[in-house]
Amino acid sequence: MTQIMVRGAKALSGSIAVQGAKNSALPILAATLLNRGETVLRRCPRLRDVDASVRILRYLGCEARWEGDALTVNTAGLCRSEISDALMREMRSSAIFLGAILARCGQAELSYPGGCELGPRPIDLHLAGLRELGTDIREDGGRLVCAAPRLAGRELILSLPSVGATENLMLAACGAEGVTSICNAAREPEIEDLQNYLCACGARVCGAGTSTVTVEGGAPLHGCEYTVMPDRIAAATYLCAAAAAGGEICLTGAREQHLATVTAALREAGCDLRAEKARIVLRRTEPLRAVRPIRTAPYPGFPTDAQAVLMAALARSRGATVFEENIFTNRFRHVDELTRMGADIRVSGRTAVVTGAERLHGAAVRAADLRGGAALCVAALAAEGETAVSGVEHIDRGYEDLAAELRALGADIFRAERPEAE
Repeated sequence: MTQIMVRGAKALSGSIAVQGAKNSALPILAATLLNRGETVLRRCPRLRDVDASVRILRYLGCEARWEGDALTVNTAGLCRSEISDALMREMRSSAIFLGAILARCGQAELSYPGGCELGPRPIDLHLAGLRELGTDIREDGGRLVCAAPRLAGRELILSLPSVGATENLMLAACGAEGVTSICNAAREPEIEDLQNYLCACGARVCGAGTSTVTVEGGAPLHGCEYTVMPDRIAAATYLCAAAAAGGEICLTGAREQHLATVTAALREAGCDLRAEKARIVLRRTEPLRAVRPIRTAPYPGFPTDAQAVLMAALARSRGATVFEENIFTNRFRHVDELTRMGADIRVSGRTAVVTGAERLHGAAVRAADLRGGAALCVAALAAEGETAVSGVEHIDRGYEDLAAELRALGADIFRAERPEAE
């Protein structure tokens, strides 16, 4: 069993480059299916979820190979339009392949996706939009059997600004005849990055980053070289780590405009934070203080993926901070583990109240999901003694090597293999 071991109460110092964005790389990898050429995806993060996407691409008949941080994908050999249950269950984002396969093949068959258990995340919006574009979808033994011999563009209105549905419909619309308008679209930076990749391949897409995305389908697409945007949630994690531990760090490649709500909260908590051209510097020398209520919301609101790491950073703040989770119903799974370390957190429904504790102490804790696992590591940096974090496979879904990056900033942290408990 792999664990991350952390000896805390040591200030951080140094500089690291922020990895490419997981939530951008995954839809772009699905989008490579829309062309029959070769894509060189630079700054592609080496993650478990990216590896799962690569396995799906290879299962479909495509070629994929790594050269440093560049992933080259050639989709000329696509020979399948179905994905096995085992591959679909590896990650939630596997659903994004549906729109791309339909656009390329006119048919698709797959099961419902897996991923972190954060509460209901139905793909109903994906399926409703695909039906409106002309897809016949039926469920057969837990699998979705989809046929779309001719997709036709039209206006689609999402009842919620779902990131996954917006991306899936963008990909399907590239293979539709005519113009598709996606209204009440999600506005996340990763959607704009997907649009930029599609346009680099010759697609006609505009409006990403606003509430209406327009796709003019039918354009012949070709491969390209493309660089993935920096990961704003990884950047938020390292900033919260420095806020928790104290010290001064520099993140190169980070874009503050993508995580302005997080940096605003850290400034309010007492951190000195400077954003320059392509880097963010955070310095924390005084004890943190509580901040105004944090309410997660779709972009440009406070990101649900950063809720846990900020909560961990404020576990030793002066005063009480209220966290309200408005995206997922099961996003406080890290709270019980933080309380093992001495945190004072009370949860009621979608609300958690964090009252700063005088000190945290090391403990044996377990990650139940990706961001919750990162939060345990953040809290461990501020704790006295040694913390052993298990469930590392969740953390590896979103961070190339969280322990190595924190160690480069001066943390006493390392991965270790421990025997399984009897």
